[in-house]
Amino acid sequence: MLRPTAGCLFKVFAMQSRSGRAAQPDTRFALTSVAFLIRQCLGAGLAVVAVGAVAQTAAPKATLGAVEVTGQSEAIGGLQKTYSGGQFARGGDLGILGRTDLLDVPFSTTNYTSELIDNQQARTISDVVMNDASVRTLQARGGFGDDFQVRGFSVGARDVSINGLYGLSPATRSALEFIERVEVLKGPGSLTNGVGPTQSIGGAINVVTKRADDVPLNRVTVNYMGEKQFGTHLDVGRRFGQDNEWGVRANAAYRNGEGNIDGGRERVGLGSLGVDYAGARLRWSGDLIYVDNKTTNFRPQSAFLAGITRLPAVPDSRSTFYPGAVLTDQTKTAITRAEYDVTDNVTVYGALGYTDSSSDQNFPTAVSRINSQGLFTVRNGFYDEYNKTTSGDVGVRTKFKTGDIGHTVVLAANAMQRETGFFYQLTNPATGVPSSIYNPSPLPAINFLRGRPSKTAELEQNSVALADTVSFFDDRFLVTGGVRNQTINQKSVNGSASYKESAVTPLLGLVFKPIQDTSVYYNYTAGLQAGGIAGPSTANAGEVFAPQKSKQHEVGVKRDWGSLITQVALFQIERPNSTTENNVYTFGGEQRNRGLELTAYGEVTRGLRAMASAAFIDSTLTRTANGVNQGNEGNGVPKRTFNVGLDWDIPGVEGLSLNGRVINTSAMWYDAANRLRMPSWTRVDIGARYATKVAGNSVVFRANLENVADRAYWVTTTGYATVGAPRTLMLSAQMDF
Repeated sequence: MLRPTAGCLFKVFAMQSRSGRAAQPDTRFALTSVAFLIRQCLGAGLAVVAVGAVAQTAAPKATLGAVEVTGQSEAIGGLQKTYSGGQFARGGDLGILGRTDLLDVPFSTTNYTSELIDNQQARTISDVVMNDASVRTLQARGGFGDDFQVRGFSVGARDVSINGLYGLSPATRSALEFIERVEVLKGPGSLTNGVGPTQSIGGAINVVTKRADDVPLNRVTVNYMGEKQFGTHLDVGRRFGQDNEWGVRANAAYRNGEGNIDGGRERVGLGSLGVDYAGARLRWSGDLIYVDNKTTNFRPQSAFLAGITRLPAVPDSRSTFYPGAVLTDQTKTAITRAEYDVTDNVTVYGALGYTDSSSDQNFPTAVSRINSQGLFTVRNGFYDEYNKTTSGDVGVRTKFKTGDIGHTVVLAANAMQRETGFFYQLTNPATGVPSSIYNPSPLPAINFLRGRPSKTAELEQNSVALADTVSFFDDRFLVTGGVRNQTINQKSVNGSASYKESAVTPLLGLVFKPIQDTSVYYNYTAGLQAGGIAGPSTANAGEVFAPQKSKQHEVGVKRDWGSLITQVALFQIERPNSTTENNVYTFGGEQRNRGLELTAYGEVTRGLRAMASAAFIDSTLTRTANGVNQGNEGNGVPKRTFNVGLDWDIPGVEGLSLNGRVINTSAMWYDAANRLRMPSWTRVDIGARYATKVAGNSVVFRANLENVADRAYWVTTTGYATVGAPRTLMLSAQMDF
């Protein structure tokens, strides 16, 4: 096995073939490339050179200056192959269906690689998933955390899974320094993945942790984000053993300083350790993750006064409504997963994870909400929370044939147990202070002691699923059928009502490949959310409702053109809503989202990478209590979203690349009554990368400028709004040694 030194990081190496891993020799390596930018930091007298590099061509590949031997990562981690251009993968993890090529599944998915994460200098999951027009983030950079909207329905930060396990992500945000892939499934996925703790139905987001490659890795990255925030990231990987079956990947990161809010400060500390074993029949991995953050002057979400019809102008995007508010959050996570091939056709697997996360924050509240002039009244207080979650899954997957018909049958079960505690208290209403979003008043003093969060809720979820993928005509026709029986158990705490109910969610998926590299698909599937209990003031007080199903029908076409993948999808999702009509609590309401999605990504031509997408959604309140607002557009759902991104290796200048991205979101209604209209917005981002060698070591410089025009805009979710992040410069220098 060739062991590259700093001076031979770009030589072709030969992977020894060994059992338990698909080692595929390939001498086609992509050279990363970049552009160069110099910024003289005023007051510091520091010239910062920022540039970056991007890898190019077919996998497996090595990247000049990035030493990412993608073929090895895929073989060791069982990941789907990186697609042409290096920014996307050919598929991802679909729960009980396994890690599957995108042409073989009856779903629309997008799977981002660490190469895209690095080259865009993404800090959190939101920065990555914003590359797809079907996904929008509901909070801006510098806010409390990450929340998402997929196909017009919200997906909470807690419903992001880690290595396929739900409930392990914090309520705030997940850093990316230890992440290899970010995988997005569009539409309900309760059959494939079960349901997350907040039972999101718009889609599913999964992150995959890093694993060590056969090529030893020693990498340090120094970074800067305007204004005055500096950081360092260390990434080290090694493999050991007679056949390199053991791997260790360690990451440590620290950032601190003023970010994109004047007078604010964001401190991020992270450490992770990933260990894995890749044997002939046994594959095992373990991860330990620790994150400790503190943010002063975090970007708030707030609400507008009910009934207003004129929107206040957007305030300065480097300001905050609530000066002096502080958020601290901490997450400790441990995950282990194992697979064992009992025979060549039978595999058993299991995983277990535990997370202890907490967040303590000032919780200023606009008790008199923001009016058309931007005026409101604010109280202060604390909102502290902890979550302790255990999550696991087990299953057996077998492949066999009955005549000429192939079967892949999976029997699986998963379970999640979560304990939640809160401390929430606001100052007396009489202490409310008049304020303005344009000239915020100092927050009222808090005149009570901060209490400790006490246990307020216990949630248990468990399910059993069975699925069979049947293949006909040399795998040109695939039929997937399955059911999952899901139980949601909300236990009584402090006298609150108990809830325990079950429901069965189905999946029918069809894939037909009329010609090579083209698939036509259909799916009928469902999402699941807790049904709830009728409140004490209703006529049917105490009535328990079973979990409610959100039903999806979807058809689509996918085409692999060799270096460019295109996807077209048509979908309809019907979500039941709770209503109280004639003093009776029911789930008689419904919101229906119909949409068209267009997606393309890959290499347009050698050296020019592209990603483009568009989504058109018709969201309608089809049933409402007493017909109020019935027929209106769903609030917080844009009718049109567009994304276009290019990444170009400059001809004749080795190692130099430029990139740009345009993100557009159309106008939408803030309220269900469709009285207050939130305007459309467009954001332009640009970047440059340069890969070279310094003292014999591979170095990649990167520069990204987000929101080039410094456009001020509202970011909207159902019932709340925040201000988009201002123009933000990010610089980094990455060195392998």
